[in-house]
Amino acid sequence: MPATITRWTRGLAWATLVAQIGIVGTGGAVRLTGSGLGCPTWPRCTEDSFVNVPEMGIHGVIEFGNRLLTFVLVAIAILTFLSVIRTRATGRGLVLPAFLVGLYIPIQAVIGGITVWTGLNPYIVGAHFLASIVIVVFSAWYVWRVYFDRRDRVDTAATWLRVVGWFAAAATAVTLVIGVLTTGSGPHAGDAGAARNGLDSEFLQHVHSWPAYALLALTVLVVASAYRLKKPLILRFSTLMLGTLLAQIAVGVAQARLGLPEILVGIHMVISCMVAAAMTATVLSMRQPSPGAVTVEDQSLEAAHVD
Repeated sequence: MPATITRWTRGLAWATLVAQIGIVGTGGAVRLTGSGLGCPTWPRCTEDSFVNVPEMGIHGVIEFGNRLLTFVLVAIAILTFLSVIRTRATGRGLVLPAFLVGLYIPIQAVIGGITVWTGLNPYIVGAHFLASIVIVVFSAWYVWRVYFDRRDRVDTAATWLRVVGWFAAAATAVTLVIGVLTTGSGPHAGDAGAARNGLDSEFLQHVHSWPAYALLALTVLVVASAYRLKKPLILRFSTLMLGTLLAQIAVGVAQARLGLPEILVGIHMVISCMVAAAMTATVLSMRQPSPGAVTVEDQSLEAAHVD
């Protein structure tokens, strides 16, 4: 358990973020293959078994396989927490975000169990996805803390630019929520017998695009402003956000015009998580270390010098 930021600390931080985004992809595969009730109960897979049985076929294998990945997330979360439990003296505040990510995993698992108990109620399924977005945001926040000192931070963006950033974050949240409602009205219920929310899917597709294009405009404004004001860190992450958002819009338009093919819907879900992570980094980049703050690189050089 190191007392400073090490290569393992950074590696586990990225593993946390990648794993939390990745399990959204595997969860999407469960839904898009109609395997949402492959294990018809929870926490057991059947009334008499914690694991899938041959009679369940491929759907049972897919659903149970996704459940097993929760243990991978738990293992990463434990290692991540242990890797920072002694780093309080660094002032980076890594313990709280690492703890929140670990705490949210069992909460998310319970929400997943409720989706099974309710027969894949579309609103509960949507809440399950949005809970994943929250974990991704916490994970992105944690990665940020690993690389950037939180002490002596100053607002390096003008107030109006920070406000634009927060409006962009709000537009991201609204887009995600409406996207969940849109998906809940569409054809991919996760099981042939699962109910849909009964809303007008075609109309919701248009409504979903409105905050998405507002988000695009706000992101372009942040990128252009960061470039003009010579704010390299804000420019770096807002450009990342812009590229991710453009990819997401392209996939969204394609899936709507092609009749919602499963592969594109799955990609759309994963990129949603990437958008949330990039948006988190963009907002955080508007508060940067003051010139006297200690960075990870400074610590590494000092440690090398001592050695």
